[in-house]
Amino acid sequence: MENNFFKSVIDADDAPVVICDLEHTIVYMNPTAVKRYDNGDSNAKIEQVIAWFKKDKGNNKVYTFHNEKENKDVYMIALRNDEGELIGYYEKHEYRTRESMAMYDLRNGEN
Repeated sequence: MENNFFKSVIDADDAPVVICDLEHTIVYMNPTAVKRYDNGDSNAKIEQVIAWFKKDKGNNKVYTFHNEKENKDVYMIALRNDEGELIGYYEKHEYRTRESMAMYDLRNGEN
């Protein structure tokens, strides 16, 4: 049951979420990622980041680029099991544009 909650959180995210294992096999893509995924030629950089993740259990987040058009920063995040062993990674998008929605506006688009 708890997996349904995690999947729901990832699926509801407006940012693309792509989760990969250490062989770079895509384990899961949320609906936003399915629409926008662009597989660039970045294998060497990915391997370098994975090696850094493996060096230390505290190495868990790497800034990879800024998308000026969408005003967002992108990171690679380590995925670890309960023992701290590296099991994969995902790409995290953090948008920098200020939210235009009113705080706690529960009208659901109604005026």
